[in-house]
Amino acid sequence: MLHGKQLITVEHLADGDKLHPVQQAMVDRNGSQCGYCTPGIVMSLFGLYKNHSNPSMDSIEDSLTGNLCRCTGYRPIIDAAGIACQGGEQDKFAASAPGIVSRLIEITKDKTPVGILTSQQKYLKPLTLTDALRFRKDYPEAIVVSGATDIALRQTKKKELLKEIIDLSDVQELKYFREEPDYFQVGSGYPIESLRMASDGKIPALKKMLDIFGSLQIRNLATLGGNIGSASPIGDTLPFLIACNAQVELKSTNVVRRCSIEDFIIGYRSVDLFPDELITTVFIPKPTPGEFIRSYKVSRRKNLDISTVSAGFYLLSENGTTTDIRLVFGGMAAQPIRALKTEKFLRGKPWTDKNVHDAMQILISEFTPLSDARANAGYRNLVARNLLLKFFEESKGQPS
Repeated sequence: MLHGKQLITVEHLADGDKLHPVQQAMVDRNGSQCGYCTPGIVMSLFGLYKNHSNPSMDSIEDSLTGNLCRCTGYRPIIDAAGIACQGGEQDKFAASAPGIVSRLIEITKDKTPVGILTSQQKYLKPLTLTDALRFRKDYPEAIVVSGATDIALRQTKKKELLKEIIDLSDVQELKYFREEPDYFQVGSGYPIESLRMASDGKIPALKKMLDIFGSLQIRNLATLGGNIGSASPIGDTLPFLIACNAQVELKSTNVVRRCSIEDFIIGYRSVDLFPDELITTVFIPKPTPGEFIRSYKVSRRKNLDISTVSAGFYLLSENGTTTDIRLVFGGMAAQPIRALKTEKFLRGKPWTDKNVHDAMQILISEFTPLSDARANAGYRNLVARNLLLKFFEESKGQPS
């Protein structure tokens, strides 16, 4: 995944005996104690330094979300970030950047696929969609990755040997966000962080969910297509996408087809994808007058945590009456799932406090969630019911 990129490590930051500004700020503000987490924190601050001048507190905290420190309480680290990023980009990398960029552009002009083949493993990195589809046809059992933020854990944590890998991370044809008259079109390889920024002011319910999706480091690698394709029962984007009736485009070397994401996910981490197909595009409908859409995530921590329960809700009302409604939950079953009985009860009825409270009683009878380390079944049912009530309260005063 490093092909066509510059790799910078913490050992590379200093300029001879002179520390980098983020390193010096950490020293000056006593941002390191035991030192175990310091290299990762310094590199996160380096990323902040290269991308922000005088960053806001939100930007500083977001840059550090993926780093844990048990000693400092974060205060001196946050202070160091503010000090280091005040003076603009003045380091040795700024001077060499034009030459590095030029070299990287030359490397990426060559679209010849990269392959690493050993007796135990095949790693294939196409640089065009045509080659990606060809590899998918020739290696139907291969694991497909882009950011590998989910799949990589099988190798790093479970020590599993992934025998065949197709890496789509540099297929630029899959990295885009387009606004059409009736929908937003998102390439399956579009990074979650890029989508978070693009959805600001355009898809508010999605932006709200992506604000607390993993950490900045994860969001820079993770992709929308990967989050859909993994079909996790607690995948952060899935309840929202199903609630707004989003679709995926699936492509092989000779066939292109579309299906709703609700139909695409057919079981626990299982999708309706043929062995020679790739997810290429996601279509997210634009909201229309009278529609009210929200997404919710309940977890033990706000940041960098897996959902206990998540939800995506869609309401279409006219003159106070529920014309259509979709209530989609994650963490309540083996896959993201709609509360169909509750929807049926509410559809065609006035959108009132009484009807919603009656629907809450139906809702808790629809699911038999698991009890696990994050929560027991009773708690999950309680959260699901209360999220519906929260949705109702937030919808008050919205135009219908």
